[in-house]
Amino acid sequence: MNFQLSDHARKRCLRRRIPEAWIAQALSKPMRTEGDADDGRLAHALWPVPEKGFRVLRVIYNHTRDPVTVVTAYFDNEVSPP
Repeated sequence: MNFQLSDHARKRCLRRRIPEAWIAQALSKPMRTEGDADDGRLAHALWPVPEKGFRVLRVIYNHTRDPVTVVTAYFDNEVSPP
């Protein structure tokens, strides 16, 4: 899936040490995809990161844009790996 990072997402990924390759994996092969509870334009891709002990990375992106725009990404401690 083609994607771009918003300025906010780029800054957060740098701070959180989340490589773009992990974002690409989450978007192309998510463990699960969820709609956003507040904004119908947003979707959440969840992917367990092997290099992080399978902690679940949550990538929130605007699926109505072409290419999709990643809004933010973070490790979600509320979600258990499969």
